[in-house]
Formats: sequence, C-alpha cells, structure tokens
Amino acid sequence: MAESAASFLFNKLTLFLQQEQELLRGIGDNAVYIRDELGQMRAFLRAADEKEETDPQLKEWVNKVREISYDTEDVLETYMLKLARVHPDADGYKRYIKKPYAVGKKLMVRHQIASEFQKIKLRMENVSKTQMTLKGIYDFKDQQGSSSKTYDTRGDALLLEEEEVVGIEEPKKQFVGWLKHTDDGLMVISVVGMGGLGKTTLVKKVYDDASVKANFDSHVWVTVSENFNLEGLLRDMINQLAREVKQQPPQNLEAMKDHEMKEHVYKFLKDKTYMVVLDDVWKIDVWESIRYSFPRKSACGRIIITTRSYNIGNAACSETCGKLYNLDPLTVENSKQLFYRKAFPRNSCPPYLKEITESILKRCQGLPLAIVVIGGLLATKKNNFEDWKIFERTIGVELQGDYLKRMNRLWSLSYYDLPYYLKACFLYLSIFPEDYLLAKWEVIRLWVAEGFVEGKEGMTQEEVAETYLNDLLNRSLIQVADTYDDGSPYLLRIHDILREYIVSKSREQKVFKVTSGGGGEMVYPDKIRVMAIHGRIKEREEFSNVKYLRSLFWLDFADSKSRLDFHKVLGHCKLLRVLNLRKAPIESIPNEVLKLDHLKYLGLSSTNIKVIPKSIGNLQNLETLDLYQSEATELPIEILKLRRLRHLLMGSGSYYVGQGLKAPYEIGSYLTSLQTLYWIDADETDGIKIVGEVGKLTQLRRLGITKLRREDGRDLCSSLVKLTNLRWLYISGINEAEVHLEKFPGWLCWLHGLTAVQLWWSRLIEDPLQHLEDLPKLVCLQMGMFAYEGEELIFKGGKFKKLERLSLLKLRGLKSVRVEKDCMPHLKRLDLEECEEMEELPEGIEHLSNLEHVSIAIMSEKFKRRLSEQEWKLAHVPRVEVWEKDVVSNEWKLQQL
Repeated sequence: MAESAASFLFNKLTLFLQQEQELLRGIGDNAVYIRDELGQMRAFLRAADEKEETDPQLKEWVNKVREISYDTEDVLETYMLKLARVHPDADGYKRYIKKPYAVGKKLMVRHQIASEFQKIKLRMENVSKTQMTLKGIYDFKDQQGSSSKTYDTRGDALLLEEEEVVGIEEPKKQFVGWLKHTDDGLMVISVVGMGGLGKTTLVKKVYDDASVKANFDSHVWVTVSENFNLEGLLRDMINQLAREVKQQPPQNLEAMKDHEMKEHVYKFLKDKTYMVVLDDVWKIDVWESIRYSFPRKSACGRIIITTRSYNIGNAACSETCGKLYNLDPLTVENSKQLFYRKAFPRNSCPPYLKEITESILKRCQGLPLAIVVIGGLLATKKNNFEDWKIFERTIGVELQGDYLKRMNRLWSLSYYDLPYYLKACFLYLSIFPEDYLLAKWEVIRLWVAEGFVEGKEGMTQEEVAETYLNDLLNRSLIQVADTYDDGSPYLLRIHDILREYIVSKSREQKVFKVTSGGGGEMVYPDKIRVMAIHGRIKEREEFSNVKYLRSLFWLDFADSKSRLDFHKVLGHCKLLRVLNLRKAPIESIPNEVLKLDHLKYLGLSSTNIKVIPKSIGNLQNLETLDLYQSEATELPIEILKLRRLRHLLMGSGSYYVGQGLKAPYEIGSYLTSLQTLYWIDADETDGIKIVGEVGKLTQLRRLGITKLRREDGRDLCSSLVKLTNLRWLYISGINEAEVHLEKFPGWLCWLHGLTAVQLWWSRLIEDPLQHLEDLPKLVCLQMGMFAYEGEELIFKGGKFKKLERLSLLKLRGLKSVRVEKDCMPHLKRLDLEECEEMEELPEGIEHLSNLEHVSIAIMSEKFKRRLSEQEWKLAHVPRVEVWEKDVVSNEWKLQQL
C-alpha cells in the first residue's frame, strides 16, 4: 500500500515538473528531490511491505514513507487550488491556469507552500537515512523462509479424525469415482477455493481412502506452500517413493541437480500406477517446473493439486483433459453441525444463544476454518450470554487476539502475495458494508478515479482495472455473486471474515475511515483520505480532520432519519476526487459539489434529483457521472464542457424497456472520451438526429438508446458500424411496431468486439444466424419475444466458436432447430422456453459435449412426450431442468424428466 502511494505521487510529480514549471517556481528543487527519493525507494518498499507485519521497526519506516507521500500530495494540490484553477487539456491532462490574485497574496501563498515543502524534504532526508540502515540489516533478495517465524497450521488438516470433518461426503465420493478409473495416461485434478475452505482436508481424506490407495502402486504427498523450493520438493518426492518400497534413496541425492532428480522420478514411476498430491500451490511455476517428471503414456498417473488460484488450477488440468473442482462452502446444516461440535462439545446449544449463533454462522458463510476457530474460542466463554454478545459485536477486534491469529495468518499469506498495485485495490473494498454486493463496473470506475490503476500501452485504464479484478477473483479473494447473461461477473462479494481482516489492515494505515453509526463517539484519525458512512449518524455530528479527504461515500440511506449536512461537510472537502451519494434523500445537487475542482467520480444514482444545473460544467475533471435511476430527464448543454467524461450513466432500463435522458445534439463532437453511454433518448434536438452523433463516439464500449423510431434506422446503422470497440448494445423503440426489423442489419457482423446479443420484438423473417455465427467474441445469444418468425434455425458446423449460452424464448413460429457437428464447441447452457411449435429437442444436441445445463419450460405436449423418448441425447449433461407454471398458484415448479 505504501508503494502504491509512493508510485502515485512519483508519477504525479513527474508530470507537474514536466508541464507546470511556472507554477512550481520556488518549490521545484524540493519537488525534484522528493520525486527522485521516492523513485529510488519503490523497489525497497515492495520488498519491505511483505515483512513489515513481523517487524515493528520496518513497519514504522513504511508508515513514514506512506505519510510523506500523502502529505506531499496534500500540499501540492492545496497549493494548486489556491494559485490556479484546474483545466483539462484536449488530451485529458490537467492544466493549471493561474488565478488573478494580487501580487502580495501570491507571494504569501508561495512562501507558505515553500515552507511546507522544505519540512517534507527534511522528513524525506531522515527516512532516506533510515532506509540505508535497514538495507544493511535485511537481505530482501532472499525471500525464502520469510514466514518461518509463524506457526503453519496447514498440517493440522492432515491430522483431523473422520468424525471431526463434515460436509465432504459428496465431493469425496466424486473424487473416489475419478480416481478408480485408472486408464493409461496422466490426469490432473485441481481443487480450487479460498483459504480455509477445506481443500487440504478433503484431499487428505480421499488420499487416505483404502479403496483409492489400492488402485496405485506409488503414493506421494508434498506440501508446496508459498515459499516454493524445487530442489526440496523433488528430494521430498524421491524420499517418499523410496520409503514406500522400503528402499534407500540414492546416496548422492543431496548433490543431485534438478534435472537429475526429475529423471530419477520419471524412471521410478514409469510402467507404474501412481498418485501424487501437490498441496497448497501458489505459483504456476510449480507445475511448469515439475510436470515432465511424471510419465504420460507408459503409466497411469493421477496428480491432485490444491490451490487458491483458479488460473493455476485451470492451467494444470487443461493440458491433460483433467478435472477442475471448485470447492463450495459448507451448507447451513453442515455449518451448524460443525459449529455445535466446537462451541458445545458436551452439550446442545442453549436456547438463549441460538440467535447469536445464527448471526455468527451467517458471517462465517460456510467457511470451515472460521467455524472451527470461532467455535473453539466461544467454547472457552462457557455459554455466558454477555461474553457471546460482545464477541458478536466486536468480531473484527477479536481477530487481532491470540486465539484467532490462526485465521489472520491465513489471510496474511494471501494479502502479502498480492503485487503492490493490487494491495490498494483490495483494501479499498473494506469501505463497503458487510454483505454488500459490489457491482463489477462500479468498482472498476472507482479504482480508476482513485488513481490505483497504472497505464498500459494498448489498453484503457478500465481494461487494466478489469485484469486487476480478475486477478482477485482468480486468487479466491472475492467471489462472483451474479453474472451477466454472457457468464461474465456482474455482482461480486467478499467473505465477511475476510472483510474483517482487510478492515483491520485499513485501520492500521489510518487512511480509510468507516463509520457505522448506532452509538458511540466517532473517532477520526489525522488526515483521513477515504471515508464511508454506513447508516445513521448523529444530527449534530462534527466532521473533523476532513479537509484532506479524497473520497466520501454514504452507503445506506435506508433510515429516513439519517440526514447529512452536505453544505457543512463538503465545504471542508476541497480536494475530493470521489463523491458517492447513491440513494441520498436529495432533490438537487448541492452547490458545494459543483465547486470541487478535483472531482473525478460523482455518484447520484437512485436520488430524487430532477434538474442537472448548468454549473455541472464546472467539474471539468469529471470522468464518471452516475445519474442512473434518478429523476433527471434532460442534460444541459454545459455537459459538453466535461471533455474528460468517460462514463455517463442515466435514465433507467431493463431487457424490455429503457427510459433515457435527452442529451445535447453535439455530444459526439465534444464528449469523445466516452466509453459508457446509457440510456440516451433518440429524440431529435433542433432538427438534429442524436443517433447520427453517436457514431463519433468511437471509444464507446457500452451503449443504450431509447425511443428509437423506424426512420432512425439508417442513421443508426451508419453510426454503429463506426463503433468498433462496442461490447454491449441495447436498443429499444417507442413501441413494439418501431423495432420491427424484418431483415437483419448486415453491419452487425462487423462489430467484432460484441460478447452478447439480445434480440426482442424484432419479428425477423430472415434467419439472423448467418450474420452472427462468425462474431469472434460472442459468448451469449438470446432470441426472445417474437424476435424471429421463421420456422427453422440451423447452427452450421464450425460456427459460433466462442458461444457459451444460447436462449430461445417465446419464438412461437419456430418448429425445429438443427445443430451441425463442431458447432458451438464451448456451449455450456441452453434455454428453451415457450417455443410452442417445437416438437422435439434440437437435432444434434448430443454433439454439444461441453453442455452443463439445459433448462426447458412451457413447451408443447408433443415436445414433452418426445423428450422422454430422447432422454439419451441429454445423458452427457450434468443438469437438466424441466419447468412448468402452475395454473392456480402461477408459481414455477420443477418437473421430473
């Protein structure tokens, strides 16, 4: 985190020194010194960041560097705010234009700022001296054994008795089935899941199963862990293999080179059946470095890998047509069973503790380690109601205690394994309330606004931020709560106990402040930079130490008594970059907001704001304006001054209907940085068609247009063919008749970036598949509500190479579907609903070998009769559902196939 702050300031100072020489007069030399020292410290900071948790001296030094970075930025931006007004260039860079101050006032301000920079320079000199001392103490090149001082509890999972484990019967049964099929060749089985989920426990029970062991000649279990050492791993394997057959290992084992040990393992396992477990793999290098040690053709080998990283698990098993197993949390019943064993080892749960127990289990969210550790701690409190109640209320503080340090160590391993740029992004998630569902693109836009995202050639900052988010998903640090139709993440969540850990890390750094209301005095650390208010606060709350605040969130206005004096708070926050007032009980944008020169992100979704004032044009550094689900109906022409605007969200919308805002007709000539634009009305303005302007916004990735008329079609097509970066497109007409296409627009096949296409009410007569089948990134195709009026759909061989989901809904003229061989090779889900004329399953459905889920609803009686005869065509599909709607209750009911 300190490295992120230092890098951010380093880049900022570099830009200022290059382009603002006049304004930096008098402080330039000190600014250069601070910039250069930060540049030299960055590599040392990255290494120190991993060791600071176990070394108070190092931790203090890291904190000082972070404070200097933040203080320098505060002074710099305060200085620029006093002497200049912010004005972005055409290229988006902030330019600072000198304000017309009196000479005396300018000199006074310059003297103040020069004095502040001199103080910071002295602090930086002291920190630099300390760094030289620390370099002499620590050898950061050798990261081996950095965690050796802490007790590794992973081995405990290998010692659990059968009766101590719950909820593994079904996954164990599946694993045993895979391992009993001992066909020749090598197969890798990867078990993926977050830390503490029970991966090691499950695999150990499978490994020890007598029926499994009988299938293999040789058995090896190697715990890899974070500090991977290839030589040690290979020696361990050779020793185990020799010991199992009661032989001595090679006499020269300690002197053998890597390649010699790999060759020894290969020859030993050749012509044998073998099972090898690689437990707790953190780097893909582990598998890459040893995979050729295992024979593939002249033996039967099964490798089981446990890892927190989806990427590692997938890479290891994909080359051998192996299995990827995502381990799920425990069910509610299994969670309760495990908790009761630990918390009440000799008795049942007393009635007066049941409500607290349910609350604690809800926060554990099926994570076995959390349940075991917390249950064990509460067992020491001897069913005392007050003690249990205090624990429930202060679980985050309790995590810092000795008893729960086991869980903290688990999270620390994952946290310190993150690259420096991901640490800031991950800790940022601590500002959101417990159980809060994070919208993927909202998180990405916030990271960009906060300056967490580094530039990469050929990629937008949002695309880089998306790789950050995918990395956190792959590491099992966040989970997908809901997806878009194309299968990509839409809503995300973070485990409650893991959230408590990052809240504690954020609190240590005194940068984030989360207030939950509900009693007690608010205590503000000095110079907080990010503040999130959850729920109600006192009517006369004093907001102190907020003048350096960069981000302010109010995330819960559910309590109608909650009121924030925006004028009082925002009057102190001149340096705000991010302001999110989602669902705030306001009907107009406070004037103080419109004076925030540095503001990049303004969230006003789901508010009662009706009018966007002309002074919105003052916010010339704004990158995201979120008015979605507000009551605004029109944008003023001054919106065109926001040349840096990248995301404009407004109106409301769904799959069936969209309500947009009226925008100035010159939007395409001025807001050329826009990547997101929805929902916008297609109404004419002063005789100019807005759909013609859209074609000038060539950076657009997401576009939603409402109130489209039939006569807009030609201009719309002309515009869309220019939007080669478009990923998501929604169009709705004024009424059903206005979107009657008849013939499919040929230009759509040129939008190579499209990942999802949804057609509703288009009443196409011509088969649309010929225009869609070669789209290289299309993963989701949905045709519904009279989208196509033809009788047959033919999915040609070799086409739709990336498609993962196909939905055919209410196509009431459709009689047959044919799937030719090698078409849709990656299709995972098929939905058929209310296609009344269809009489049987799609011909060739049996060729879709990767199909995982088929959902069938409200089809004809003839179709249902044929379905029972064609059941064999779905034998390879793990999940088949047949739904009917009850005519009395109007509820959906699952039918037996």
